[in-house]
Amino acid sequence: MSFVHLHCHSSFSFLDGASSVEDLVSQAAQLDMPALAICDHDNLSAAVQFAHAARQSGLKAIQGVEISLEDDSHLTLLAQNEQGYSSLCRLLTAAHLHNPRGQARAAARDLEALSEVIVLSGCRRGNLARLILQGHFQAAREQAEYYKSIWGRENFYIELQNLFLPGDRYLNRRLLELARESDLPVVASNNVHYARHEDYFLHDLLCCAKKLCTVNDIDPDRPMNGAAYLKSAAEMRDLFAHCPEALANTLRIADRCQPILQSSVFHFPRFPLLPGQDAALVLRQLTWEGARRHYRAITPAVETRLEYELGIIEQMGFPDYFLVVWDLANYARQQGIRYAGRGSAADSLAAYCLGITEVDSLQRGLLFERFMNPERVGMPDIDIDFESRHRDKVIDYIYQKYGPEHVARVATYNCFRARSALRELGKALGFPEAEMDPLCKRMPFYARADQIRALLLKLPELKDSPLHEERFEMLLECCERLAGFPRFLGMHLGGVVISDPPITQFTPLQRSGQGPVISQFDKDDIEGLGLVKLDLLSLRTLSVIQDATGQLRQSGHDLEYDQIPLDDRATYEMINRGETIGVFQLESPAQRALQSRFQASEFEDVVASMALIRPGPIKGNMVDPYVARRLGQEEVSYMHPWLEPILKKTYGVVLFQEQVIEIGRAIAGFSPAEADQLRRVMTHSRSQKRMQELGQTFVDRAVERGVEQNLAEDIFNSMLGYASYGFCEAHAAAFATTSYKTAYLIKHHPAQYYAAILNNQPMGFYP
Repeated sequence: MSFVHLHCHSSFSFLDGASSVEDLVSQAAQLDMPALAICDHDNLSAAVQFAHAARQSGLKAIQGVEISLEDDSHLTLLAQNEQGYSSLCRLLTAAHLHNPRGQARAAARDLEALSEVIVLSGCRRGNLARLILQGHFQAAREQAEYYKSIWGRENFYIELQNLFLPGDRYLNRRLLELARESDLPVVASNNVHYARHEDYFLHDLLCCAKKLCTVNDIDPDRPMNGAAYLKSAAEMRDLFAHCPEALANTLRIADRCQPILQSSVFHFPRFPLLPGQDAALVLRQLTWEGARRHYRAITPAVETRLEYELGIIEQMGFPDYFLVVWDLANYARQQGIRYAGRGSAADSLAAYCLGITEVDSLQRGLLFERFMNPERVGMPDIDIDFESRHRDKVIDYIYQKYGPEHVARVATYNCFRARSALRELGKALGFPEAEMDPLCKRMPFYARADQIRALLLKLPELKDSPLHEERFEMLLECCERLAGFPRFLGMHLGGVVISDPPITQFTPLQRSGQGPVISQFDKDDIEGLGLVKLDLLSLRTLSVIQDATGQLRQSGHDLEYDQIPLDDRATYEMINRGETIGVFQLESPAQRALQSRFQASEFEDVVASMALIRPGPIKGNMVDPYVARRLGQEEVSYMHPWLEPILKKTYGVVLFQEQVIEIGRAIAGFSPAEADQLRRVMTHSRSQKRMQELGQTFVDRAVERGVEQNLAEDIFNSMLGYASYGFCEAHAAAFATTSYKTAYLIKHHPAQYYAAILNNQPMGFYP
């Protein structure tokens, strides 16, 4: 007889779960369990990752939550289907938003509104168990009858646990008695907080961190033993040999609960239209109007490209999405708020014609497929920078336009990194704060919690760190195991999600530390829910530009920022002297050193600068070869004649992600979707196995097109060496436009520009 764990906590129980979602799923699959339920404290943040991991392992994912009630007791809730999942989202939203932040409590009226949900009576902090342990059996019976009246006998189960805690036998005996008297079914669970028995110490340590005590302190909320792990079916049979029905009911419940979050459908926001209007036709009209403004004459090239893009947008069902973004850009223009589209959206000519971005992708030869194509899984990204002082005004406009029930800010999972793990776990292990504080501060801020040992051997400033001593060994081991664990939910800098159905159909909402309401999912998991995210970012440089150009207009200058010429010699001479402090993206020491060697003479050189001075190209030793080729100190060569038109502007170096796509299409005859997949795998450092599979496909296809096998292999390996450091050319071009124009303002109108910088501090590389 098998068994299903219906009450498990992952790391998303925030300091009360010592295993990741993946670990729990892996362990359940290893134990040959057919299903698993994750029920974190007052949140569903694990849901998307859980659904994905369970699919990969052939396991049924049961979505649930352990909810806190107004009297501080707990209930275990399991969604039977999509409707039940949405019911949990609404319950959690009310529990969070109707109470102080961090103190979610579900009200009785909200419990009564639950539908398609199976309810378990909970652990020792459940109302029934707590009342029985307090000697109030009659009150427990009345509470059970109340729950039964709300959800019905078939949806409410008395939960039994045997974790070898004092009073467990007595409690289970009385709970069974209560179940018989109230005619309620029973179900066994293990209140799982970690995947394996050996994870108990880490769970205890996290509990100490949560309670602000040390492992040497006595605290009633610390776990008393290591029994709360993912036990095998055989172990659970031994524990509940006296009550086989409680084991069998886990399977019955699992059968009733359907997998959730299986659909790949996107829930686009609906752009408000007049009666009889069609989103696709309105988008076409606005795009062609923009094209006529940008171009004196609509050439065949413009017409062909726009028709192609609009066809893809319509085929993928994105017209409303583009209209929403156009509307935001249009609102900003009407309000005099400066903005600039960036990222891969600049690969789209339609986005240029709609006024979303300043980059003419047709003129630059950028690939629309880098932005979107019919076979690409996931949403295209449209990122827009707004003046920092007015960005929130734009977000307020979204709430007003679509209603707060359809809009939320996106969360971030603030995870343990090296410093925070050392600090919190060190304190829990009893190391004095005065000793830990300087050790933590010497650790690089960017370091992951599982990089500490490697950095101790690698970085000169850490070679003499006391962390090398044996007394810190356990601390370092625990930090490694904690790497990537979420510590709390924060608010994404600019992510806003808009949904056509009410957003609480897909995600619970809660209040962020900064105040705005956020979803319980980050930007990646939001997309996994089928929701559309916009990145509306804040950029002080745009406020500087707006202030400087405003001062110029007041002084009688007729400068139009959008009309600044991109070929001003004096501006390039200033850039080449490295006099770029205050210039957007060109003021760091590395950039100023590059410019003095680079000797930029055209806009393409500025675009290349955006991509070169990044951690990847610097680490990959790409900067020196690129500069040498540009200055004629090293010969520019191409491995195959078909590569010359693709790599000519970057001197034979694969600098941009779009070039990976073009090479895949030119050499191997890949389709747009296949070429974009090649780009995604190469630039995101995916699995070695997948890389080898793609490499073999690339070579085989190239050979079919007449390329010699050895040459095809060399091209792929060469591309692979550069591509992991590749930059999106559309993004580089968008940033370069702002960069060059700020340099122009500094060169020709320094007083107004520097005054604007001083009025918008802190900002830039030298605040």
